[in-house]
Amino acid sequence: MTFVIRKVHRWASLVFTLVVSAIFAGMTFMELPEWFYYLPLPPLAVLLPTGIYMFVLPYFSGQRDGTPAHEGRT
Repeated sequence: MTFVIRKVHRWASLVFTLVVSAIFAGMTFMELPEWFYYLPLPPLAVLLPTGIYMFVLPYFSGQRDGTPAHEGRT
């Protein structure tokens, strides 16, 4: 399940980046309609819950063995 969430988050971030880049590029050439500025919201709505899930996953995974992060697990 985590693999799917990571993949969805990765693709949503790519779509979000492309849409925001398109908005900035479009602003240099013409005046965009108002609805165009709402296009980043659907990918952002996906990024928020998936990002929060991936952020809190290490705290609730139950794989705490006391190994510091800089040493890594073997």
